[in-house]
Order: sequence, then C-alpha cells, then structure tokens
Amino acid sequence: EAELQRLAPDRRAKDAEGVVDLLRVLGPLSLAEVAERTVIEPAAAPAIEHIAAWLTALARSNRVLRAQIRGEERWAVIEDASRLRDALGVPLPIGVPAAFVEPVADPVGDLVSRYARTHGPFAAADAAERYGLGVAVVLDSLRRLGADRRVVEGEFRPGSTGSEWVDAEILRRLRSRSLAALRSEVEPVSADTLARFLPSWQHVGGNLRGIDGVAQVIDQLSGVALPASAWETLILPARVANYTPAWLDELTVTGEVLWSGAGSLPGSDGWVSLHLAETAGLTLTTAPDVETTELQREILVTLAGGGAYFFRQLSTAVGSMDDKELTTALWDLVWAGLITNDTFAPLRSYLGGKAAPKRAPRTRAYRGRARPSNVTAAGPPSVGGRWSLLPLAEGDTTVRAKAIAEMLLERYGVVTRGSVVSEGIRGGFALAYKVLASFEETGRARRGYFVAGLGGAQFATGATVDRLRNFTRDPDSRADPVAITLAATDPANAYGAALPWPGQEPLAADDSAPAEIVATPAKGHRAARKAGALVVLVEGALTLYVERGGKTVLTYTEDEKLLSVAAQSLASTVRAGIGRMRVERVNGDFAIGTSLGNALVEAGFAATPQGLRLRS
Repeated sequence: EAELQRLAPDRRAKDAEGVVDLLRVLGPLSLAEVAERTVIEPAAAPAIEHIAAWLTALARSNRVLRAQIRGEERWAVIEDASRLRDALGVPLPIGVPAAFVEPVADPVGDLVSRYARTHGPFAAADAAERYGLGVAVVLDSLRRLGADRRVVEGEFRPGSTGSEWVDAEILRRLRSRSLAALRSEVEPVSADTLARFLPSWQHVGGNLRGIDGVAQVIDQLSGVALPASAWETLILPARVANYTPAWLDELTVTGEVLWSGAGSLPGSDGWVSLHLAETAGLTLTTAPDVETTELQREILVTLAGGGAYFFRQLSTAVGSMDDKELTTALWDLVWAGLITNDTFAPLRSYLGGKAAPKRAPRTRAYRGRARPSNVTAAGPPSVGGRWSLLPLAEGDTTVRAKAIAEMLLERYGVVTRGSVVSEGIRGGFALAYKVLASFEETGRARRGYFVAGLGGAQFATGATVDRLRNFTRDPDSRADPVAITLAATDPANAYGAALPWPGQEPLAADDSAPAEIVATPAKGHRAARKAGALVVLVEGALTLYVERGGKTVLTYTEDEKLLSVAAQSLASTVRAGIGRMRVERVNGDFAIGTSLGNALVEAGFAATPQGLRLRS
C-alpha cells in the first residue's frame, strides 16, 4: 500500500503555470484538490485565495474552465473541453475557442486512461464514481484499453476482492519496486550455509523410503549425467534408506524410468543419467552426430522398427554371429546416447568387467523343453534385458528451456551460475538466466544476493530462501559436528559447481569456464569433480577430498576433531557401498603417521606396507 501511494506523479505547483500542468496531467480537480498539490512560498500551507485567483485569471484567458462533475465544481484545462462535453455532458461556457470544441475519437476512453495512468490498481466502480459515469460504460472502455495492452486486469492489492485494473506502466513500476524491496530484505548467507543446505534439499541422509523414494530421487536428478558406478554405490544409497537394486529394476522394467549413456569413462565405466519416462523428452539431450560402423547402423535400423529386442533376437535380426563384436557395438551406441535397456542389470554387469558374477547353469526341464545349460545361449550378462532406441528429445527450444529452468530450481533450490555451468546445459547460463528472469517477472521465482560471494544473479523461490536461512549457524557452536561423504560429482556437493574449491576464485562472468573446476591446496595435487572421487563435508565445510580408489587424499583442515569425524564418515561409506579403499598419500606425504592417517586407523583402516586399507 505504501508503494501505491508513491506511484502518483510527484506534482507540486508553485505558480499559475504549475497549476495548468497539474490539471493537464491529473485531469479535472476541485479547488481543494489543487490546493493539496500546490506550495506557495514562503507560506507554510497553500493559500486558497491565491489559488482561486490564479484559476479565475486562467479561465479569463481561456487556459482553464469550470466544470460541474457529480454536482461538484472542478477545474480542467481548456484542451479537455470536448471530452468533458461528450463524455460527461458538461455544458461549455461561452467563448471556448473553436479548436477545443471539435469532437475527439474516444472521450470516455481518454478520461478513463488518464485515471489509470495516475492511480494504482483500482476497481471500475472507483473510476465510475470519480466521473459520475455508469460502471458498465467504464468497463467497456477498460476492456478496449486492455485489448490494446494499455491496462491490465487482475487482482493486485492485498485483501481486495473482485477484478481490478491497472495501467501497464504502473504495474511494471509496482513489480520493479516490490522486487527491489524483497531483495533488500534478504541478507546473504555464507558459502558453507549453502553447502549444508544442498544435501538436505536433495534428501541426503537416507530420509526417503522404498521404491517411491527412488522415484523421487530420480525425479529431482532427472537428466544429470553421473558416473554409472556412483548411482547405486553413492547417489541412491545416500538418499534412500536400505536401498536395494531391485527397486530401480522394478522402475525400469515397468517403464516408469529409463536410463541413457552420455560418454564412456576409463575402467568399464561411463556417464549415465536417469529419467522419468513421462518427462524424458525434456531431460534427454539430443544425441550428437557420431560415426557408426556398418553393424551399428544395422542395429539402429532394426530398433527403429519399434519394440525392444533381446540380445539373441537382435543378433538374428542383424545377422551377427560374433557375440563380442555385437556386445561392443551395443555399448558404443549406449555411450553415444542412442539406445537403452529396460533394466539396469546389464549396466551392473558391464561395470563389474571380467569379475562380474555369472548365473548358475539351469538344466531342469520345463514343460518338456530343456532349459539352456550355458548362459551364453541367452547372451553375456552385460547385454541382458531388452534393447530399444531412446525416445527423441523435445524439439521446441522454448518448452525445453522452461522445463530445464523449473528442474534447476527443483534440483538446487538456489540456482547459481556455477551449478548451471557444471551440468553442461546447452545454452549455458545465458539461456537459463533469461528464462529464470521471466519467472521472476511472473512471481514464480526471486532474484537476489542470497549466498555471499556468488554475485547477484541467483534465483530461488521465497519458501526456499526461508529454508536456506534456517541452515545459518556457527559450526564451532555444535558439540558434535556432522560429516557426510558424497561423490565429488554428486549434485548435492556444492564445491566445484555453485561454490569454488577452497583457495580458488569464484567463476568468471562468462560461460567459458570448464565444468571440471580445480583447486591446488597442497604440493601440486588438485581437487576436481571427477568420476570416482569423493568429498567429505563437515558441517558444510570441505574437509577431505579423496581421489578415485583413495590413492591420494587432500585435507582442508588441521583440526584433529574434524579430521576424526570425517574419517569415520569415509569409513562408513566404504563399508556400505564402495567395498574397499587404500589410502597411500595424504597431501603428498605417506599416509601412515599423519594426523588423518591416525584418524583413519581409529575409524577401522589397517596399516599395510602400501598404506592404509579398509575392506567391507
């Protein structure tokens, strides 16, 4: 309401010419209304006698005229003579110049438009009462102005009921001032507050349960490419209590979830993203043009006919007798983002490499038919299930950009440039910013300086900002600090994405920075969002960075208490999902005997000639 009062033009007349300008802008005014907007120096208050004398003199010179509107005497500029006559039936005095009595195209529309330009949101009845017109007449004029986008209809004022109208420019100013007021109310939180908030926002800690919990995680992380080896050892178990692979298989077999590849990695690994089937077109990326072999082209042609094929069916359809060659061709097409499987089992087998367990032979007869005695009769385990083409990505760039912006808000809560760049989204932060800015204009998001050090181009909803601020606290004040271990590539890890690694400057203002952001805290070693790497956060502060397999560990604190808590968290994660780890060097030094090394021994690691080892 205070903002509405400021929207009226700041007009203060000081002389007769000022009074004319006042009437020209605001329309017919009574003597008292003119006096309210007039200042006569050196008097402390407007002098009615002086103003009445000015108006009388101006009327003699045909600059203004008297008009009876709703039984009240008002003053108007001479240019409004024909409008007052034709719209309100005001009789014109003798002597009005002929130039000002010519009819105008829309006298009522002109008066209503002027009323809208000089008021905040108003009801049609307010304008009708001001001019003594019928509400239906004013509504007709407002609708015509609305069709020309000069006024906007809606519900704008708090506590008001029914339809209201506002000038389009006034509404723009209202939005701009309201957003500025909202931004000024929010003090930025520290970077470690965001690092504490993000895991909670993404349900890290095992708060979700069962197959519905798995579906909820996939919904939030749809389209994020993560190492295949991390999905069922780190990502899902960190969010879903007592996670079992059967839950993911049930979702894929029933067609509710599908997975896609996005490039291979060393060591029988690759980048994999999960998608809900109903929104897959929005989260899948368009596969790049890749060179294919003749066998791969045969596979694509066969699958393009529709349906899904088991390995042996596909082998027969393409005429391939070499299982190894066909298996290689299938997985090359997977990493190219062209085909998928209806279950996660072949990917698990592929990750296991040569050590993947094989099923026992089945020889018992069933309905007179002998079951295969060799598993190769159905194909290798790494190509089990049914293969099919991935659905096409959404082609409408506008629809896709809007959906991606909504998913970013759902995934991160507070969307920053770093989090967008780390995902490698097509169009970069420039496109996401444009869409998120439109969300701000419609009230679906807020832009502000929510996290210190990350610039003003941050977007979140009002509820998210309130929740973010609840994570503000002094880590030293907590008696028992809490540590969590995450994959370095996990979206819940803010470091290397929304936040720079400790010791590194924030991201540049353009989109040229690579997704893999590094820091060098000790002796040339560097942290990065690399496949297989782990981070341990204690109360949101990066404490440990663990290279793939644990060969090298970097520490970001010398506090023995924090190192002990971090070591316990790392050991628990190894036992629960990774299976084994051997730590050889800490900050470039041999691990045994270091402060972290001692903490790892207390957490269950055993000393060996090669370093510290833990097996589940």
